[in-house]
Amino acid sequence: MEKAVAATGATGTLHGVMLTPSDVARPPVVLIVPGSGPTDKDGNNTLGATAASYRRLAEALVDQGVASVRIDKRGMFDSAGAAADPNNVTIGDYARDVAAWAQGLKPVTGAACVWVLGHSEGALVAAVAAAERSQDICGLVLVAGAGRPLGQLLREQLKANPANAPLLDEAFAAIEKLEKRQPVDVARLPAPLQMLFLPAFQPFLMDAMSYDPPELLRKYQGPVLVVQGTTDLQISMADAERLAAARPGVKLVKVEGMNHVLKAAPADRDGNLATYREPLKPVDHKAVDAIVDFVKGGR
Repeated sequence: MEKAVAATGATGTLHGVMLTPSDVARPPVVLIVPGSGPTDKDGNNTLGATAASYRRLAEALVDQGVASVRIDKRGMFDSAGAAADPNNVTIGDYARDVAAWAQGLKPVTGAACVWVLGHSEGALVAAVAAAERSQDICGLVLVAGAGRPLGQLLREQLKANPANAPLLDEAFAAIEKLEKRQPVDVARLPAPLQMLFLPAFQPFLMDAMSYDPPELLRKYQGPVLVVQGTTDLQISMADAERLAAARPGVKLVKVEGMNHVLKAAPADRDGNLATYREPLKPVDHKAVDAIVDFVKGGR
């Protein structure tokens, strides 16, 4: 059964959709936290990704007796009224919204706590929420989440493209300034870098760069599952291993042949990216089974 649900956020009402099994009393509840940018509750975004990964994940979970709530982020889609400017929202703000959902869903679901599943950037949001406000969180499921601070990840991604070689010195200098919470004058940057460091996005980048994911997991002592696909073009297995090594008790599940949008996909770039536009393709069953086992087992 699917129904609309809402939570009271710090700046307005947050909206989502809950899918619950009809034949299970008080099932475990998974809160699905979206990834970066204009990504909606179904896992689609306005930049061309239409894989419906979160909807397909929710359907796969409910088939195995697990309820889920998938949400629109503050300032976007059905939660647009919760922020006047969707660009003026930080990772810390999103983490506070996760805490609001975790608390607000208790009377709706009857569950004592919720499992927070963060995908991509949502994994960082989930880890921040758990490190700072863990009382209503059963545990974390971090799917395709970075294992390094954002500044390090950006440097690696920029270096990976040989065409960026002439831009690297200025790009790295800009990243270093943002890591120190100093604004960057984009007018002094080459045109290809100006979109990356737009003034409107700089407060978000400064905040995001301040977090080290493994350090957050050391602050949070609850159960943690890390799920990582081997054909993910955006996050590496090394990131997952760094998360898993943060402290004893963090479980890592390596899913052979799964990509960033949780679909079975080849390693070649064109074939991999094609699955970003396949909404009917199911999410990888091995990832679903690992998540179900984890939340049903309570660890």
